[in-house]
Amino acid sequence: MKKIIYVAFVGLLLTSCGEYQKVLNKGTVEQQYALGTRMYEAKKYNKALNLFEKIMASYRGKPQMERIQYMIAQSNFNTKNYDLAGYYFNRFTQTYPKSSKKEEAAYLSAYSYKLASPVFSLDPTDTNKALESFQSFIDNYPDSKRIPEANKHYQEIRYKLQKKAFEIAKVYYTTAEYDPSRNYTAAIQAFDNLLEDYLGSEFKEEALYYRLKAAHDLALRSSDLKKGARIKDAIKAYEKLKRNFPKSKYLEDSNKMLAALEKEQKQLVKS
Repeated sequence: MKKIIYVAFVGLLLTSCGEYQKVLNKGTVEQQYALGTRMYEAKKYNKALNLFEKIMASYRGKPQMERIQYMIAQSNFNTKNYDLAGYYFNRFTQTYPKSSKKEEAAYLSAYSYKLASPVFSLDPTDTNKALESFQSFIDNYPDSKRIPEANKHYQEIRYKLQKKAFEIAKVYYTTAEYDPSRNYTAAIQAFDNLLEDYLGSEFKEEALYYRLKAAHDLALRSSDLKKGARIKDAIKAYEKLKRNFPKSKYLEDSNKMLAALEKEQKQLVKS
């Protein structure tokens, strides 16, 4: 009995594969659309995509195209082609602004870009797209049941971008010994950008501390011509850290840096 069922299953599979290849290569547009829909509903997404690719030009501007575009986006999502899914879901929202699936497509576009985004240390293109897409979703659908989830994803993405910005700034600081003037200056600018771009950043205390360290080290390595202004900038950095975090875990080390800066400042005045 099991053998009969197995043979029947194999026969059905071969028939299905034969039908698929026949329709894919020689079927009419209508047959390809019908089979593509069947493949999609059967969760055979790669086969569905191959069929939809064949018929897109023929259905452009026709009512069926709305469904085809959505199935293409969803098929890419289900096969983990997240960058393409993000693109097609976004394209769907723009092409069909009155669709009942627009809200869902907008959310899935943002979520797809998030899933496509790499670890924080790599190219942030998809990460930035995800952040912008979730912000757009939150703005456009404030009453959506997906808002709590969208806010959660937004905060996670924002943290990833902050971490990347912080680590880049920190690399400038830690490699400054190879090119002190340029790298300390680059570190200061990078930490300033982080603090300006991400108000209330989770990295604020540490960024202010390293910003002070970079300013301190740069000032003490500077020529007398530039030292005065750079000491003043470093002291301002100290004051900003203490004002924002009066009980900072970095305060003891920061106080030592302040003392060194003030000592250097006095000697500069005497000379």
